[in-house]
Amino acid sequence: MTVAARIVGESPVRLWGLGSSDRLRRQLRSLRVGIAQDAEQILLLRADYLFETRTISSLLAQPGTVLRCTRDGGRAAALVKADDAAAAGAALLDAATPLPGHLREISAAELASFDVNLRRAEAPLLEPVTEQRRAALEDQLYGNAYKGITDLVTKWMWPKPAKRIVRWCAALGVTPNAVTAASFVLTCLAAWLFVHGHFGSGLAAGWVMTLLDTVDGKLARVTVQSSRFGHYFDHGIDLLHPPFWYLCWGEAFGELDILGVMAEAEIYGLILAGYIGGRVVEGAFHLFADCSVFSWRPFDAWFRLVTARRNPCLILLTVALVVGRPEWGLFAVALWTGLTTLVLLLRLLQAGVLRVLRGQRLGSWMSEPDAAARHAFSYRTFSSTLGAYAPG
Repeated sequence: MTVAARIVGESPVRLWGLGSSDRLRRQLRSLRVGIAQDAEQILLLRADYLFETRTISSLLAQPGTVLRCTRDGGRAAALVKADDAAAAGAALLDAATPLPGHLREISAAELASFDVNLRRAEAPLLEPVTEQRRAALEDQLYGNAYKGITDLVTKWMWPKPAKRIVRWCAALGVTPNAVTAASFVLTCLAAWLFVHGHFGSGLAAGWVMTLLDTVDGKLARVTVQSSRFGHYFDHGIDLLHPPFWYLCWGEAFGELDILGVMAEAEIYGLILAGYIGGRVVEGAFHLFADCSVFSWRPFDAWFRLVTARRNPCLILLTVALVVGRPEWGLFAVALWTGLTTLVLLLRLLQAGVLRVLRGQRLGSWMSEPDAAARHAFSYRTFSSTLGAYAPG
């Protein structure tokens, strides 16, 4: 059935520099839902309520439904047949107006809570928009834009500083792609500094780049400016640059023979094989499971905090530089990359056995109904990133 949207009412409150109607239009555009008068199904959205994009997408799978906000009891949205649109629209704006009897009411808590893309588990956002709650709603939007399962730096170090930069960017009209472009420049600068032996300044550029890498995605989500180009630009940089950083770091030393254990070619080979192997495993895991390798079981979520991706490896390089042995940092990166890739290969093998030989359907532990009770501490840790919701 064809679906068209109608925005009902208006709100003067701007969140992250964006008016309610403009936010809804951007969200609908991302879901490829047009705003028109004629369609078999009509999606009604009140502009004085705040929706996540996934709140709207979840409602699109619930025809004949009215979405009620649990905070104030108001009717915030509905997906109805065209013949019911006028009556449902009136009932949304006036609580005393009865709904057509065949429509059912649900809350956001009854929609799917697990977000596959951000690897977190929370009910989709639905809140009334008021000026008194503007700051709290902006915090909620930012927190909901943050991954639950990610590396320890992104999860615990960057939420607050990244939020301040996102706020500046939103106020100044800086686009997410402009932030990504700045991070690309810093990526190249860090590589040049590493290869010339300027490790301290190179690490400074690298760490700022990782912060901006957090900022661009959050800015895109809170201002609803995600684009296909931005997605490929950002993820292309993330995918390609880490091993080049490590190779540039090593090239500054010339011939390497660390502790008589590994020569230069062996270090480079282990880094490249481990990095590529880890990325291949992450992609291949989807052949056996309906989730990423890092959101399969609680162990995998904890392992994601420290697995040999860019930020944990930057910690190793930074510690090595602080103790005055930067070449040991390269050795540590190579060793850790090999070990963590071995763990990922074992997890892929386990998933293959369970899916192919035993016929089990594999999904994320966070999508299980009793996950919060069975894995209480892990669920509290990874269902969201609490620091991202803090005021600031």
